[in-house]
Amino acid sequence: MQLQEQREQKEQSCVFCKIVTGEISDYRVWENDNFIAFLDSHPITDAHTLIVPKQHTDYVFDLSDSEYVALFNVAKIIAPAIKKITKCQKVGLVIEGLGVRHVHLHLIPISEINGLDPHKAHAVSTESLEEMQKKLKTTLAV
Repeated sequence: MQLQEQREQKEQSCVFCKIVTGEISDYRVWENDNFIAFLDSHPITDAHTLIVPKQHTDYVFDLSDSEYVALFNVAKIIAPAIKKITKCQKVGLVIEGLGVRHVHLHLIPISEINGLDPHKAHAVSTESLEEMQKKLKTTLAV
């Protein structure tokens, strides 16, 4: 029972679990029964989007095979919209998971080598995030 209690404590303190449940607001651009996609509030580039499973899992390789494949299938839905809006050369993928211990896939528009450098992350205005959210939601709805 102690392991179950530890898991519940981790989930209760997890920022992404709080975003999933609506306790913390986000700039959500897409959602289904198992995943959410929202803008990173400190993006490396405009339209930097996170895809997060709704069920708390710490490590990407702990996902079941079907969850793992589904995560990347969601990326295939979101990435073309990011590319269309930003006119980037490619949409890069990053899975790191140390800052927030909940599986999340970063989709980052890139047009240069080292475009995925986390040191390029920066604060952006609420207005900028809201504008990008609107653009992505509109593009994804088509």
